[in-house]
Amino acid sequence: MATDLGLAALHHLLLFGLVAMLVAEAVLLRGPLTSEAIHRLAKLDGGYGACAGLLLIVGLSRVFLGVKGEDFYLHNPYFHAKVGAFVLVGLLSIIPTVKFLRWRKAQRTQPAFVPAAADLAKLRTVLRVELALVAVIFVLAAAMARYGGF
Repeated sequence: MATDLGLAALHHLLLFGLVAMLVAEAVLLRGPLTSEAIHRLAKLDGGYGACAGLLLIVGLSRVFLGVKGEDFYLHNPYFHAKVGAFVLVGLLSIIPTVKFLRWRKAQRTQPAFVPAAADLAKLRTVLRVELALVAVIFVLAAAMARYGGF
């Protein structure tokens, strides 16, 4: 029982951490990007990736070690939708990660490098879609917990 509580608490904390990093990235992309801001974006994105990886590990641990048991999760359509949304967020997050890495590399070779306004706008849109999908994940988690499988 304590293991289940610990896993649930850690799962929620990691998800809130992931959201905080996405919001911080979105805020940094609103203004003009300095070299320091690009460096921060790359660090935040690394933290975001670490949170996402840990979130996946803890989530799988809840499925196989939690008190509800794997049957609850594996036969629950809301769980499958939640995992699908998580995978979609993960795939979308590749776009900013690649851009941030390219920007850091460009900065090393050209200290005055500034990303194009179109790139900033595209990444803001991608981050907004990611955040909207995370909101969908929250709703699916609530449905999963309340309605279980059909």
